Parts: sequence; C-alpha cells; structure tokens
Amino acid sequence: MGMFAMRKPRGFNHPYIYVDERKEKLAKMEESAKRDLGMLPEKEFSPEDIRGKFIEGTTHLRRRKESGRKPMHLGIILAVITVLIYLWYAISNGII
Repeated sequence: MGMFAMRKPRGFNHPYIYVDERKEKLAKMEESAKRDLGMLPEKEFSPEDIRGKFIEGTTHLRRRKESGRKPMHLGIILAVITVLIYLWYAISNGII
C-alpha cells in the first residue's frame, strides 16, 4: 500500500521574456499624468480603452475571469434536476 506514494505534479510557471508588465503600467501612468498636466494633447476616444473596465471593477467577475471558469447555465442545471427527478420517480414506481 505505501510503496507507491502519489506526489503532486510540479506546478507550471511561465515568466514572460519580452514583456515587462510593470514597465508598461508605469508608462501608462506617466502618460496619463502628462495629459492631466496639459503637457500632451488629449487622447482620441478608443473603444479599447473602456473594454473590460466593468469586469475589473467587480471582484466576483475578476475572480471568474482569472480562474478561467465558464458560468453554468441555469437551463443545464434545470435539465439535470428534471432528469434526476424522473429517474427517481421511475425507479420508485417500478417503471424501470
């Protein structure tokens, strides 16, 4: 029984080589500060600027996006419950 102890697999950690997220975030902060001070002209409207802002603002959606889970649809849950109730009814009345 104790001969083959199951170990957890080694975790995967992929550091980006060519991307420095901290540097990009700092550059965006500097650019927005310069725009606020009037050193740079106002930026034109771009839909990419507002895309994903709602998800970033809510904690439960941000956690769902980070985990990569898809939300379970209510229809699937109701269908499974209906099938289980029918099976329970069929078994209890001797139909199956």
